[in-house]
This record gives sequence, C-alpha cells and structure tokens, in this order.
Amino acid sequence: MKLSKTSILLGGIALAAAAMLSACGGGDDSLAARVGLSKPAVRVIHAIPLGPNIDVLQNGTKTSFLNEPYKFVSKYFDVDTNSQLFSINVAGTSTELGKVVVDAHTGHKYTVVALPGSASADMLTIDDPYGKNILSDKARVRGLNASFNAQNVDMYVTVPAVDLNSASPTFASVAYKSAVPASGQDSINLDGGIYRLRITNAGTKTVIFDSGALSLDNNADWLITSIPVDGIGAAVPGKIKVLVAKANDNSQTALELVSQ
Repeated sequence: MKLSKTSILLGGIALAAAAMLSACGGGDDSLAARVGLSKPAVRVIHAIPLGPNIDVLQNGTKTSFLNEPYKFVSKYFDVDTNSQLFSINVAGTSTELGKVVVDAHTGHKYTVVALPGSASADMLTIDDPYGKNILSDKARVRGLNASFNAQNVDMYVTVPAVDLNSASPTFASVAYKSAVPASGQDSINLDGGIYRLRITNAGTKTVIFDSGALSLDNNADWLITSIPVDGIGAAVPGKIKVLVAKANDNSQTALELVSQ
C-alpha cells in the first residue's frame, strides 16, 4: 500500500514526538495524553497540614492508597469513562472526611485534592483537558487556593529579580477552593528555568508568601497550592505555605515551600 506524503509526515512527527518525550522523561506526559486519546486518569493529593493519615476509596472500595500522610501525591491512574466517586477516610477507620464525584472523559486528567477548611476537611476536583502540543517541551502550571485564611490571592510566577510593582499576576484573584486557570481549562505553559513564586493579597502588592528561587523543568506539570500553615481551623489571616504537586516527579510527594 502506497502511503501519502501527508501520512508519512504525520507519522514522522508522531515518532519524533515520542522520541522527544522519552528523552525528556515526561512521566505522565504521554503522546496519547497529548493527542487526547488516553484513558481518563486521576491523581489524589493530601494537602491538609497537621491532618490525619488517610485511606483513599474509589466507588466505596479501598484503593491501594492507604495510611497516606500529609504531602502524599499519587501518580495518575486510569479510570473508566463515567462517574467515579472518590472519598477519604481517617486511616484504618470508617470515618469519612470528604468525597467528590469525578465525571471522567477520554483524554482528560483529574486531580482530587483533600484540603483544610475552617472546621473540617474538604475536597475538590480539577479537570485538566491536557491540551498540549505534541512537540512542546514547555512546563504546564496551574494555581490553586486551598487557604481559607487567605480568601483571595494573586500568584506571581516570575524571574526572581522582577519588581512586583511592574508585574501582573500570573494567576489573579484566586478564590478559596478555586483554581486558575479554572477547572475544565488547560494549565498555562511556561518555559523551563529559574522562577520565583510570590503570593499577595488579591489586588495588592502586599506579599504574604515568597518562595525564593525555584527550578522549573521542561515538560514539568505543576499544581501550585496555597495552604494555611496551621491546617484545619487556622486563625491567622494570610499565614500560608505552598505545596507543589509535580506530575512528572516519581517521588509521589509534594514539594513543600515555606516563605523565605
């Protein structure tokens, strides 16, 4: 069978992309994910400082994620394309701390986050369509506010020396229990390099968190989550730290950042 020039070209691009992903160590960043053909995938994050260890359940059945501590980040795992119920219990008990439903679609990735509230644990889901060009090596980044004691924040991801007075927020007016870009939209793309994360009260230049220098790898996939330092029931406004969940990291933990 004679192949058309278009077929040969597309095949060559696909092979080149696969080789590039392999060489760069893309983790969960597969070619199938980039072209929207992968099975729906879910990861779970324990982002409750001082919270109990948790068991993760899917559709009422315990998963392999048991007795997981604060900062736990699972790898993405495949699920069926329908509604999936995820819940968390206090480890080794039937005491449920929270639950969410994931409406899973082909080609999408979902992040289920256990986060602190003013009086108890809470949960949310982020839907990531994962629309990334097959030849791109840019990092994908999203901000999440899980700090009930910092209800609206601006997040700046900049070159370290940038003066905030001349900068616009990378993620503006991020409300509690909200992500920017919003769930259902793609993360933003950034070049790999050295960055600095600063978080301010929304609409001001009053810095409440400063990471210092951070290294962002090519093809990284970061969820930057602000959380209260003191966990559930924290009372001090703006006293926050940050967890960075890295999908391309095999450690299955988040990078915890405290203000410098």
